[in-house]
Amino acid sequence: MEKTTRENYPQLLLESQLCFPLYAGARRIVNAYTPYLKPLGLTYTQYIVFLCLWEHGEMTVGDLCRTLFLDNGTITPLIKKMAQEGYVDRTRSRKDERVVRIGLTEKGWELRDRVRDIPAQVGSCVHLSGKDALELYRLLHALLEAQPGDDV
Repeated sequence: MEKTTRENYPQLLLESQLCFPLYAGARRIVNAYTPYLKPLGLTYTQYIVFLCLWEHGEMTVGDLCRTLFLDNGTITPLIKKMAQEGYVDRTRSRKDERVVRIGLTEKGWELRDRVRDIPAQVGSCVHLSGKDALELYRLLHALLEAQPGDDV
């Protein structure tokens, strides 16, 4: 049995996988946030939840899941911890008790001033031209918005 992948199974080479540079690149970017978020006691996932809430003021758990491409099992414990730390309030909808709305507390709003420079600090660690960064952003969003079977 031939065991050389390069010649006989080029589709199985790491360099042939779109998933690998996406995975490694995402890890590199998320890790760049750690030195700025850790002193505040925040994870990257909490940070992106805050970004959504600062932008929208209040959201349902379902809307957060859809916006962040995360599942309920990831968001729910995260929101619970953020509520325990006094950053958010959770309230059930009066119309449908299955719907939970998340809103920022005063402490959650105050955190915005403490993190406002993080995007620039992390951006200075990403060595792409402005044009390349915009193109990467466009392509990644096209990938996220594409439905199965769509050409991206």
